[in-house]
Amino acid sequence: MQLTLEPDTVIWPETHYVYVEKSGPFMTIAPAAWQELHQRIPELEALNYQITGYHSLYKMNPNLYRAGVSLPARPDDLPLGLHYEHFHGGPYLRFTLLGPYSQLGEATGRVWKYVEDKGIAIREDFAIENYVNDPRTTDESQLITEILLPSD
Repeated sequence: MQLTLEPDTVIWPETHYVYVEKSGPFMTIAPAAWQELHQRIPELEALNYQITGYHSLYKMNPNLYRAGVSLPARPDDLPLGLHYEHFHGGPYLRFTLLGPYSQLGEATGRVWKYVEDKGIAIREDFAIENYVNDPRTTDESQLITEILLPSD
């Protein structure tokens, strides 16, 4: 697994975020949220919304997972079942995984363990997985995922 464990700090920008939200065990809810979101993408495209990125936002305790997309502006109208939030962003510690999404569970576990072992303070906010490149056109071994933890 190619995972950076020495993070850098980035500022996540304010984001117009449209998402599907699920709660429960991550191994179950994350794939279900993404499956539902991908099925709903044609509805967003039919409304002429330009998708500028794919991201998940999640919290632990309780387990809350959002599979979503960013848009350049607030949507005027959304199909039933999709949610919108103006996510304010802020400072984040960035860890980077190079490789298939199947490694994300293990990589995220390592990142959280690293932060705990180092005694790094994490602020109360959503953590983010930012999917940098497109899995439809990128070899699985070259997928880049940024794992971002909210920092002070």
